[in-house]
Amino acid sequence: MKADFLKHVTQRMKQYQEMGTATIEQLNEEQIHFKPSPESNSIAILVQHVYGNMMSRWTGFLDQDGEKEWRKRDAEFETMDVSKADLLSFWTMGWHQVLTSLQELREEDLIKTITIRAESMTAMEGILRHLSHYAYHVGQMVMLAKIILDKEWKTLSIAKGQSQAFHESMKELHKKE
Repeated sequence: MKADFLKHVTQRMKQYQEMGTATIEQLNEEQIHFKPSPESNSIAILVQHVYGNMMSRWTGFLDQDGEKEWRKRDAEFETMDVSKADLLSFWTMGWHQVLTSLQELREEDLIKTITIRAESMTAMEGILRHLSHYAYHVGQMVMLAKIILDKEWKTLSIAKGQSQAFHESMKELHKKE
């Protein structure tokens, strides 16, 4: 059961990585820096933050506090002069750190105690915490991109008005399995 957990959480993490990548790829250099209001985050800022989180949390996942002294979290929320290529590179490196760390975990590691900001939890709880954190920010990225692109947005899921056709195709697909 725990081995299945690692397999399934890795699949979900990869899905969020792909959603974020597909979102960033639809935008141009100017659009990745769009902020709906002065207090809002742009997609560039969200990527900076997620990258910083991933590098800090997943370096020494089992044996170091997830909040590293070298992390400059507040700086992650400042507008930086980064290109779309830079953001995609950060995005890829952060996800590489997460997925490599997950791949190295063994079933028995899931019940080990880890710490994040001095708070103790099982590794499984920490993984779920990260999964929900990344899903939250990828959702923000998708929403911002949909606002920016409007009718130009290429959906990452089932297109409007296509739910029934999608459902039927899934029934056919799973009938064959």
